[in-house]
Amino acid sequence: MSNENKHAKPASRAPVDCPLIGENGNIYNLVGIAAKTLKRNGMSTEATEMTEKVFGSGSYEEALSIIGEYVNITSVDEPSEDMDMGMR
Repeated sequence: MSNENKHAKPASRAPVDCPLIGENGNIYNLVGIAAKTLKRNGMSTEATEMTEKVFGSGSYEEALSIIGEYVNITSVDEPSEDMDMGMR
């Protein structure tokens, strides 16, 4: 498997934004936030798959890369579309 295919986002759904930048950098915290984001967007299978891959990875950097395969990593300071819509 080439590196190009190894790090492609799952094609089954559009990638979802996940505010991780600015959060506690503990990998358990980050994977939990990412998994919750996926589940809230109807992607429970992907959340389980991502979690298993992260915990099977060999390094922090690899774990972050895996999370980035499943979600668009954003800043906690960036307002999400859901929040913007709720304030109108």
